Amino acid sequence: MGCRSGFKAGLVAALLAPLVAGPALAAPCGNDAAGFDAWMRDFRQQAVSQGISPAALRPLDGVTYDTKVISLDRNQKHFKMSFEEFSRNRISKGRIAKGKQMLQRYASALAQIERRYGVPGPILVAIWGMETDYGANIGNMPILRSLSTLSYDCRRSDFFTPQLLDALRIYQRGDLTLDEMRGAWAGEIGQTQFLASSYVKFAVDFDGDGRADLVRSPTDVLASTANYLRGYGWRAGAGWGPGEPNYQALLGWNKAEVYARTLGVFAGMLTQ
Repeated sequence: MGCRSGFKAGLVAALLAPLVAGPALAAPCGNDAAGFDAWMRDFRQQAVSQGISPAALRPLDGVTYDTKVISLDRNQKHFKMSFEEFSRNRISKGRIAKGKQMLQRYASALAQIERRYGVPGPILVAIWGMETDYGANIGNMPILRSLSTLSYDCRRSDFFTPQLLDALRIYQRGDLTLDEMRGAWAGEIGQTQFLASSYVKFAVDFDGDGRADLVRSPTDVLASTANYLRGYGWRAGAGWGPGEPNYQALLGWNKAEVYARTLGVFAGMLTQ
């Protein structure tokens, strides 16, 4: 299985805003389904004022509050895992073997990506494997429903409302169809589980088909992941273990120390 769904968004949101005083927009938040429809009407008005077209808002028609998302958000026990437990659960012989196959299969693209962004293939493939088992487990929950629910929920409305707006921007600019906008419970998208804001900021069209597709294009996925790490200070040729220059870039990918350490170990194993 890939990295547990919702890990990245849940962790980032938990660290940045464990309790929030109020939502980023004017729409009133809530702690149950009672006010969701009223919130959605207000959110639509705010979204239009921020450049979201009426056509791009149409997929929100009929979206309902998702109690499963709220339940998952409240039960994120993996934050308390030790490095030993976390790494043992995520580095397996099968995942290492598959990773080495992916390094060979995409060797040419990875070489081009490293020349452009400075990030070596083993790091990118390790992220790919840990997040979704190389695209096999990207999640199947409707992104817009998940993000609408989390944006309305008072606990972290400030964090998730911008994510919902950026998810609508991804749809509006044509990177993904509505059917493709399915992912993890906290709204992560694609084969390396980008938050919507990171998708808007870092996703690239590396295969040249006219859209940055992090769901179906492995080369777009790998290049966008490299672009993300470069955006968080990745230095070409530098090390990535704890205390080395690129360790901070890995923490930019995921703020959990156990994740960053495990990722570095996994990448090292792919080079052996």
